[in-house]
Amino acid sequence: MPGGADEPANGGAAGRAPGGTGAELAASAPPVSPAALRRAERRAERITAGATELEQRLADLLRGGLITAEQSGPALWEETAARMVDAQAPGLAHRARELGALAGAGADAPVRLLEECALLHLLARAWLRRDRLPEPLAATVRSRVGLTASPDGPAIRDDWLVLAQYDTSDSRLTTRRIWLHGTASGRTALLLSYGAAGRAPDLTLPAGLALDAELTPYPGAGQPRMALTERFAPPAATTVRPPGTTTSGALARYGAALRDDPWRESVPVTLKRVVPVPDGDGWQLADADEDHALPVGAAARNRPGLWRLVALSGGAPVRVFGECGPRGFTPLAAWGQGPGEAVPLC
Repeated sequence: MPGGADEPANGGAAGRAPGGTGAELAASAPPVSPAALRRAERRAERITAGATELEQRLADLLRGGLITAEQSGPALWEETAARMVDAQAPGLAHRARELGALAGAGADAPVRLLEECALLHLLARAWLRRDRLPEPLAATVRSRVGLTASPDGPAIRDDWLVLAQYDTSDSRLTTRRIWLHGTASGRTALLLSYGAAGRAPDLTLPAGLALDAELTPYPGAGQPRMALTERFAPPAATTVRPPGTTTSGALARYGAALRDDPWRESVPVTLKRVVPVPDGDGWQLADADEDHALPVGAAARNRPGLWRLVALSGGAPVRVFGECGPRGFTPLAAWGQGPGEAVPLC
């Protein structure tokens, strides 16, 4: 699920977020002017009104039955998304728009629609009751509804291994995701950069490089997103590999991540020793050290990267980095049994 991995990151002590005022929107930011604070307060009020309206719409939908949503198709959710844009809550708008794509999309569409409606309901309720949440989780909620935040440290200097780089695009924007692993800190970091539609983002760090750099985390509970704040040397090729886990360990890691952020679609994971094997119309990554396997996500099955992984393995265990979520594992880079650099799969 390239594109499914999520943003911000912080630890922070538990506490109460200032409720219902613009102060919470600037909680981790430098001091702001009274005018900026008033604008933040007005935006918080608009988001609250939008979340309240969204709650009512979801309640009406469930009373009438999901068949109503299937019959309406994307139009119902596009109109809902437009209302959330008016409320200055682009995160809510994005999730509502994605619901439109699920209407009538396969035999499991009603189940997935119900799941996503529940997550959207949870996000709206979390915003409305954000003053009761621990601050790290409140920061995640603010990010999920679409409020921007600045990196707030502490900065981490490390030798960062570049695990993967890939782009996703829509009609307006190209988003580049770069996954890094800190060899000393053990942290996995996500760098995001953007380019206008049809133009690649400026930041380029192909898999297989190592970078001596300082990264600064974004706020939010358990989120991997960081900002590249300083480089101390040019990136250089490396054969160092990230530590790995088993397939059951990967699932446990995803479950733990949901505790901090229930809206996460996937987590970055390196599988230590797996073998790609066919499974009917799809593929699995079978664990060489335990009787368990992870299905390869549908989005990755027809990509050239899967065949590069199969060729690299040749039936032997390989180390694979990717994104693990409820709909499978998406391989993004791999390392063979012998010494060598990362093989990009995306």
